[in-house]
Amino acid sequence: MYYSNGNYEAFARPKKPANIEQKSAVLIGSGLASLAAAAFLIRDAQMEGNKIRILEELALPGGSMDGIWNEQKGYIIRGGREMETHFETLWDLFRSIPSLETEGVSVLDEYYWLNKEDPSFSHARVIENRGERLPTDGKLTLSQKAIHELIALVLLPEEKLQDVQIDQVFTEEFFQSNFWTYWATMFAFEPWASAMEMRRYVLRFIHHVGSIADMSSLRFTKYNQYESLIRPLVSYLESHGVTFQYDSQVQNILVENENGKKVAKKIEYIKNGNAESISLTKNDLVFVTNGSITESSTYGDNHNPAHVADGIGGSWQLWQNLADQDDAFGKPEKFYKNIPEANWVISGSITFFDEKVIPYIEKITKKDPRSGSIVTSGPVTINDSNWWYGFSISRQPHFKAQKKNEVIVWVYGLYSHKPGNYIQKKITEATGIELCKEFLYHIGVPENEIAEIAQAANSIPCRMPYITSYFMPRALGDRPLVVPKDSVNLAFIGNFAETGKDTVFTTEYSVRTAMEAVYTLLDVDRGVPEVFASSYDIRVLLKSIYHLNDNKNLNEIEFPWLISILEKYGIKKIEGTYVEEILKEAKLL
Repeated sequence: MYYSNGNYEAFARPKKPANIEQKSAVLIGSGLASLAAAAFLIRDAQMEGNKIRILEELALPGGSMDGIWNEQKGYIIRGGREMETHFETLWDLFRSIPSLETEGVSVLDEYYWLNKEDPSFSHARVIENRGERLPTDGKLTLSQKAIHELIALVLLPEEKLQDVQIDQVFTEEFFQSNFWTYWATMFAFEPWASAMEMRRYVLRFIHHVGSIADMSSLRFTKYNQYESLIRPLVSYLESHGVTFQYDSQVQNILVENENGKKVAKKIEYIKNGNAESISLTKNDLVFVTNGSITESSTYGDNHNPAHVADGIGGSWQLWQNLADQDDAFGKPEKFYKNIPEANWVISGSITFFDEKVIPYIEKITKKDPRSGSIVTSGPVTINDSNWWYGFSISRQPHFKAQKKNEVIVWVYGLYSHKPGNYIQKKITEATGIELCKEFLYHIGVPENEIAEIAQAANSIPCRMPYITSYFMPRALGDRPLVVPKDSVNLAFIGNFAETGKDTVFTTEYSVRTAMEAVYTLLDVDRGVPEVFASSYDIRVLLKSIYHLNDNKNLNEIEFPWLISILEKYGIKKIEGTYVEEILKEAKLL
C-alpha cells in the first residue's frame, strides 16, 4: 500500500490482484468503515460480492451514521458528521455509489450539486443572553500568547505528546478565546482531551481557519446521513451479492502465531442466543471495527431521561478480547475507561409540530427552517450555558417521511457535570421535555411560554457513554495499526485504528482505514489518496497567520518571531518578487 495525490491515480482502475478468486472476507460491524471496505473489495480488489459477509450485532446497518424513525419514540438522530471537500477517500468511494434519488448519477454528484445550490453559512455561531449573538462572534480573539502556544503545539512531534492533555499545553488565555469555543464545540474537544489529536486537527484543517467562524467550508447531505449515505451504500453492496447477517454479536477472533505471522483462525459469535463460529484460512480476510462511540446508546422520552446501560458493550469487549491475545492489537482500556465526568454524553432530538418556536429560530439563524435550505450550517453554541449547550438544524425535511409542519432540532451538551441554567439538573438527569425547555430558554422564548411549547414537542434524550472516547489522551501504540505488523489476514478499520496524519471523529477516517486495509491485505496496485497536505502549503500557512490574528496585516501584527524574520530579510528586498505576491494573496501586505 502506498499514498498518491493528483488525479492520475484517482481516475485509474487497478488490475485484478493475484489469486483474488481464492479469497473471501468477513467484516465485523456494519458501520461506514465496514461498508466502505466491502465496496473497495468489490470495486478495486474485484472480489465477488457473494464472497463478502458482514456480521452486525444490531438489527440494521450504519453504525454511528444514523437517523431513524422509531414508531414508539419518533425521529431520532444521535449526531451528524461534518464533511468538507478534501475528504479524499470519502469522495473516492461515493463517486462509485449510485444515488437512490436520481437515476444515472452518483451520491457524490447529487451531493456536489446540492451544496453548490445551497452552500453552508452560519449567521450566528455563538449566542448568549437568551438568543443574542455574541458581540465578538466572527473573530477568533486569540492573544499573541495563545497563538504562540498553538504554533508551539504544531511544532512538537507526536512522540512528545503521548498521554498529554490539551489543558497541559495551553494556558487560560487560549481557552478564553473564541477560537477555542468554535474549535471545541465544532469538533467536540474537551480541555482534558488528547493534545496529540488536537495537533493532528490543527495540521489537518489549517486551511479552514478562515472559515471556522461561519462554517462556510462545510458540506451537508440532503437528509440525515443514514438515508443519504448509508442506504445507497448498502443498496450497492446488496446488488453485488454481499451477505448482511444481523443480530450477530462477535465475541472473539482467535489469532495464532505461525512462524512469526499473525493469522486469524476462527470467529466466535452469538446469533439469536446460540453460539456459532466461522473457521478461517489465510485466504479468509477479517476486517474488524474495534470499539464504538455509540455502543451502549440508550434513549429516554418526553418524561424520562436516558438510562445508563450495563456493561461495556459488544464492540469494546471484542476489542478487549483481541488485545488480550497480542500487544499489537492496542489498548482499548485507554479509551473506554476513566472517561471524565465533564464531557459530552447526552444529545437530544426535538421535533416541533407548530409555528410557535419558528420566530426565535429565525431571529438567530436568519433563515426559515421550513425553507428547505440548510439552517444553522453546523452547531450554534450557547456560550453562557452551564451545559455548554448547542443546537443544530439541518435541511428540513431531515427525514424523507417528515411532515411539512415538523421541524427537527438536534441538541447536545459538552458538559455533563453541572446543573442547567433553567433546568436545575445535570443534563444526564434531564427528561426530553427538560432538554427542550433548556433549549427554549436559551433561544429567548418567554418563560411563561416555555412549558406549553416543550410539552407540545417530542424530545428524545440519547445517552452515549463513549461518544468522546476518540479523544481520550493516548500514547503511540494504544490504537492498533490498520494492518498490524506480520498480520496475514486481519485488519482493523474505523476510528480506533491507527493511520498517520488523519483525524478521528470523521467519515474520512473511517473510509481511509477501510481503503488502506483492503489495499494492504490484497496488494491492490493503486495509491490511497494522501491526507490533504494543506499544512505543507505556504499559501495556506500565510493565510492562517492572517486569520489567526483576526484579519490583520503584517504592519498590525505584534508577533516577535515573525517580525525578526522580516527585519532580517527586509520588506524592501521582497518588493516585486514572488514572495511579495504570496504575502499579498494572504492579505498580510
